[in-house]
Parts: sequence; C-alpha cells; structure tokens
Amino acid sequence: MSNNTDLSYLQNRELSWLRFNQRVLEEAEDISVPLMERMKFVEIFTSNLDEFFMIRVGSLTDLSLLKDQPVDNKSGMSATAQLDAVFKACIPLYKQRDKVYAEVEGALSTCNICRIHMEDLKGKHLKQVEDWFHSNILPVLSPQLIDMRHPFPHLMNTGLNVILQAEDMGEQIFGIIPIPKELPPYIRLNDVGVHFVLLEDIILAFADKVFSNLTVVDKAVISITRNADIAPEDEAFDVDEDFRQLMRKVVKKRTRLAPVRLEIQGKKKPVIADFLCGKLELSPDRVFYSKAPINLKYVYSLTDQLTTDSAAVLCDKPYTPRANININESQPLISQFLKQDHMLFYPFESMDPFLMLIREAANAPEVLSIKITIYRLASKAKLAQYLCTAAENGKAVTVIMELRARFDEQNNIEWAERLEEAGCTILYGSEGIKVHSKVCLITLKGGGGSVRYITQVGTGNYNEKTAKLYTDLSLITSDPEIGTDAAALFQNIGIQNYGGNYSKLLASPYKMRETICRYIDGEISKGSEGYIFLKLNSLSDKILIDKLEEASRAGVKIEMNIRGICCLLPGIKGHTENIRVFSIVGRYLEHTRIYRFGKGEDAALYISSADFMTRNMARRVEIACPVEDPHTRKKVFMIIDKLLADNVKARELGSDGHYHKIPNSGNPPCRCQEEFMIMDLEEPIVHTPSSHIRKEGGLMDRLKSLLGK
Repeated sequence: MSNNTDLSYLQNRELSWLRFNQRVLEEAEDISVPLMERMKFVEIFTSNLDEFFMIRVGSLTDLSLLKDQPVDNKSGMSATAQLDAVFKACIPLYKQRDKVYAEVEGALSTCNICRIHMEDLKGKHLKQVEDWFHSNILPVLSPQLIDMRHPFPHLMNTGLNVILQAEDMGEQIFGIIPIPKELPPYIRLNDVGVHFVLLEDIILAFADKVFSNLTVVDKAVISITRNADIAPEDEAFDVDEDFRQLMRKVVKKRTRLAPVRLEIQGKKKPVIADFLCGKLELSPDRVFYSKAPINLKYVYSLTDQLTTDSAAVLCDKPYTPRANININESQPLISQFLKQDHMLFYPFESMDPFLMLIREAANAPEVLSIKITIYRLASKAKLAQYLCTAAENGKAVTVIMELRARFDEQNNIEWAERLEEAGCTILYGSEGIKVHSKVCLITLKGGGGSVRYITQVGTGNYNEKTAKLYTDLSLITSDPEIGTDAAALFQNIGIQNYGGNYSKLLASPYKMRETICRYIDGEISKGSEGYIFLKLNSLSDKILIDKLEEASRAGVKIEMNIRGICCLLPGIKGHTENIRVFSIVGRYLEHTRIYRFGKGEDAALYISSADFMTRNMARRVEIACPVEDPHTRKKVFMIIDKLLADNVKARELGSDGHYHKIPNSGNPPCRCQEEFMIMDLEEPIVHTPSSHIRKEGGLMDRLKSLLGK
C-alpha cells in the first residue's frame, strides 16, 4: 500500500465532479450534435448543477459549521476550503453555460424556433400575451410585500420567483411573486413557427401592474437552492411511526432546509442581492448571475411542438431497443433461461425479456417465490404490476424497497403501499445501510423436492424508462451457486446480517472491497503482465485508489472508463504512469459497472451495482456477479473493446485533472454508442448436448484458488 500522506496523485471529489459536468456542457458545444439535443445538454448541465448544490454543497455547508471540520482525505481541504474552491470554479461555468445557451438559442432561431422577449412583442402577439396574463396568470398569482408587518416568505427550493425593489412614500420596500409551477412554462405565439414567451418573462414584465400601488425601481427573476442532503437515519422516530411515515416527513422537510445558493437572472442587481443575502443568511460568494433562463426544463416540451420534418433535423433519430436474437419472446421464457445464460445490454437491447419473465413467473405453477431489490422504479411500472399479480396468485413475493433513493422517495413510498396491498412482503434497508444492489431471484420447484433458481443481476435500476436512456447490463442465469448466493443474500438482508459469506457473489458492505483488493494483488504479482479494466460511474474510495496506485507502480496496465467523479489523477510520475482514465458522454448516460482483472479468456470478469466509492463499499448493500458463461463473457469483452476504441465522444483525463480530446492516431472515428446501436451485439448460440454443463475445475475454481478460498 502506498504512503497515505502523499496526495500528489489525488484530486478533490467536488472539483472532479464539476469538471465532469463541464464535459457535459461541452456536448452542447459540439456542432455534430443536433440542435435540440445540444439545448438538452445545456439543461442537463443545469439540472446536474442544481443537484450538486442541493446535495454536495449542502453537505459541505453542514460540515463547515462544525468547530473541528473533517478534512478531505484526497485533497487535505477542510469543508470551508472546499466550498471556497467550488464557488470559485462555478463562476466560469456559469459564463460558459450562458455563452453556449446563447449560441444554441441563436441557431434554433434560424430554424424558426424562437424564445421571444417581452420587449420584442408587437401587435396581435402582444395582445395575445396580455390577454393570457390577465385570464390565466394573474388569477393564480400570490404577490407578497416584505416590510415590518410582512415577514420574508419561505421560497421553495429551486422554484422561480420575481422580486421587486420599490418605493412607497419614500420608503424602500420589496415584493415577491412566486411563479406558479402549475402553469405551463411558456405560451406559444399564434401563427408563427415555434415562437414562445417564457412564463417568468411575462410575470416579470407585468410585475409593475401587480404592485400598481408602488413605484418599482428594479426587479429580477430569482431562484433559491436549498440544502437537500437529509439523512433519514438522523431523524427521530415517533413511538408509533413506521419507516414510510418517517420518509414522508423527510421528503416534506427537503423543501424547507437552509439556502445554499441564490441565482439571479440577468444583470447584476446589487441592492436586490444584498437584501436577499441578508434575509437568507447567504454570503455574497453564493450569489450567481445567469444570462440564460435559470430553469431550462421547458426545452423538453419544445420537442413536441416541432413538425415531423423539423424533428428529423433538430433531434436525435428515434431509436427502439432491439430484441436479443438468442431469446425467443414468442416462446416460454422460463425454460429458455433455465437452459442458457443471457446478458441484456440496455438501451441497445430491450428490457422486455426480463419483464416478460416476471410476468410468466407470476402465473407459472412451478414458481414458488419471487424476491427482488428495488432502488428506483418508473412512475408507471409494468414490473410492479407483475409482482402484484404474482402475490395475488399466491406466490411468495418479497420486495426489498429502498425508500431512501434520493429524489425518488415519494414514488417508492407509493409503490411500496400498492405492493403491500397486493400481498407482497415489503422489507426496507436498515439504519445507515442502503440496499443499492439490483438482484431478482425466481425460485422454482425442482425434482425430488429440490428447488431451481433463475437469478437476474444488473448494473442498473428496474426502471423501464431509464432502461431506454442509460447503458446497463442485465445478466439472467440459472447457475445454482449464484441462485443459492442470492437466496442467502435476501435472507441476510431480512435479518440485517450484512456480513454474510457467498460462494460466487461479491457483496458489500463488508467483503467486496477486500476481495477487489485481492484481485488487484493478483495482478500486482504478475508485474508488467498484469492488467485491470474498470468501468465505473465514480472512483473516490481512497483505499481502492491507493491499491490501484500500488498496482501502477508495480507495472500493471490499468484502463478505466469512469463517467464522472475520479479522484485519482493518471500520469503522475512515480505513481500512476500506467493508468489511463477516460470518460464517455453521449446520447445515453453511461451507467454500466464492469470489473476485469487479467488478460485473455481466463480473466476474472464481473458486472456490478457498485462504484468504487466509500459509500458503496461501506454503507450500502451492493452486489458484483461473475460472468462465467462463454457466450456472455464474449459479449462483455466486446463491449469493453468498443469502449476502449471510442475516439470521438471519449475524453482522457489528464494529470492536471481536466479532460482532453483523444489524440488523432490515424484510427477511423469510433463513437461506441452509435456503433452499439447498429452492430450485432450477439452471435447466434448453437447448443450442443454438453454446452450448458457447468464443470468442476473451471474458471471460478481457479479464481477461488487465486483468492485463497
């Protein structure tokens, strides 16, 4: 293990994340991306930043209040120092976002898609907006004065507001108009292309008339971001209160926590800013000015306003996930999955085979039980409906529902109630431990009173909507050892025994990190012949970072596709010279987790729900599952090779902590996501009588020997 006091090959987590989000914004600058998709990337950047302030800045703000602040073990920075660095780093990001937004907005206007400013309205369009304001907007506004008799109101988290600086008989006074979320975000003008006026621009323009008894001096659109980093386990339980009731309180409280950021749209408003900072107890460095609209979520509904011809030019070409050629969806699926392992690759392949498997299991007489861990579900979920059907048909259905999936708590609460009403057994994660694993276990009657298992293990959530937007792998196997491990996992979660032992599965919070370190040690023992490939969303756990640095010093070649946070700096002399880190941002959100240790066909290969973050290794139930079947291994190796070949959407992380384009090496352009959309992901499986017999002395036995099991 390397010297823990040497931080030269490390970078701060928060600054790493901001650099990743800047990489998202760079997609909006890419002229090869369709214009509406570029505008969506501006919105994604903005929404990402909103969540960053709510969660990460919120958490750091709490820590900064402590007398003895903890120090970040990657950068040596206190919470206060990290906040200072974050605020400083955000200033150029706002400027870059404003510049990109203006460029894309200007390009869209040449396509007759125009955001119209109030001062540019004339004639019938001005009358249309005036009429709409008086008939649709004004009746639902709730303007409020702020003076000695009217205290400063509560402003909703990330909500938009119009604030006025006014005078009344020589006295300075302020007024607030919360912008109702119930109203459409814009009004589309009649008889001209897709020309629209934003709701906040309309209310801002007519604010003088709303406060007609005052002399308005200045006004602005503003938004407050609040700390939303709530730890439910810190909340006090009432004696007669269950966990669902507690989470309802937590979700409600989220909207009322302390402010961490003030955004003001348009030019600097020093008097308004000073007034708000005083009322909100914010320092001036937490005030950010935006020339672009503060809230950009309206861009998604604009797509629905486009003609078919315009959408074909301005939007990504519609893509429908393909069927897996080796799964016959017109035939019973249980028998197919008992015979052969299958790996689904979302969103390039459809989630339907898994959903159809659950539907079939809900009605199959040989199925005894279905058990599943759920972290996030779509608001309308076929999966949940099939689980309800299974329970109503007398199957033993157990759902481990994680109510603390951030920002999905309310949806999960509602699904938990519906599932319970249908007869499902609902379990929740325990205090301090989130269940983040993605495992589904179907138990069937076997011969002679025995049982058989079909186990599904995934890298992503059982969310039918995001399965079309996120890249994820989903393994469905009848391996009896994996099935036995999964059965033990569900039993252990039920009794809150998180230190259980498993034959093939790797599980956190107690054993996964230890086993990963042993795999890395195995590659270290090979010296320059060692090889590691990791595909992760984030890398921030210092123990694992130090182990990877040790492997690099031993000559092991390490390639890591890390989407977002990476606290390890590659290319640092004497430490990480043998490590390459690259990130891919494209049409789909990269979400797959893959661990590979070793070269060639005998490499240890896992898919997992876990990133290399301390929370995943120490405070969550996570699963990594070996990929053993030759056909599914070949598919994962193909995915790895294509990721490594991407030289268009990929960016390499430099030793300076910034992302850089891949140098032109003469290789043909490769956009891995686009290639996954059109290439053959599967080869037809030809079954032989012994093709599915699992032999002793195989790969896992050799790996167990390596790990000393």
